[in-house]
Amino acid sequence: MARKFSADRLVIASHNSGKIREMVDLMAPYDIAVCAAGELSLAEPEETGTTFLANAELKSRAAATVSELPSFADDSGLVVPALGGQPGIYSARWGGPARDFYVAMARVEAELTKSDHAAEGADAYFVSALSLCWPDGHCENFESQVHGNLSFPPRGENGFGYDPIFIPAGYDITFGEMPPEEKHALSHRARAFEKLVAACFPRDG
Repeated sequence: MARKFSADRLVIASHNSGKIREMVDLMAPYDIAVCAAGELSLAEPEETGTTFLANAELKSRAAATVSELPSFADDSGLVVPALGGQPGIYSARWGGPARDFYVAMARVEAELTKSDHAAEGADAYFVSALSLCWPDGHCENFESQVHGNLSFPPRGENGFGYDPIFIPAGYDITFGEMPPEEKHALSHRARAFEKLVAACFPRDG
């Protein structure tokens, strides 16, 4: 059985402003004070894992150990089957040293074209892995996906990362064009968070 969360403070082990904003929104219904890793001057650990879950746990474990507070982290990315699963866990790194996602989105389109796959309409899915760790080293991990296809050029100013090129299945607009509340209802991160809440938060929380 998963460990229940009973603290009144939680560290979001991320330095990504887009992720922090979404995770704060997801935590809003709960009476828990949240703070980001940067607010506590926590260093960003090197992501050496080979899976989304491994990197999420690496980040949350590091933050929990140093801050001595429960911490949770997300590791997420875009998976394009026609590119052999790339960019995957290297999604941010496809944006170069500046982590510019417009550079990353252009690279996805270029790589699909080079591989003789049509960029427009290519199958893709987002993965989100969440890890909740306590200072004593105990961790609970959760993962979810949302499937869809790609559209170029990028559309929409909402969200972050690859959102402007990703159209979730059953929709005709990108995540970048969706209001935040609509994306939160179906995103990979929201689905992983639902699993975390169901397992770790008291039913009356």
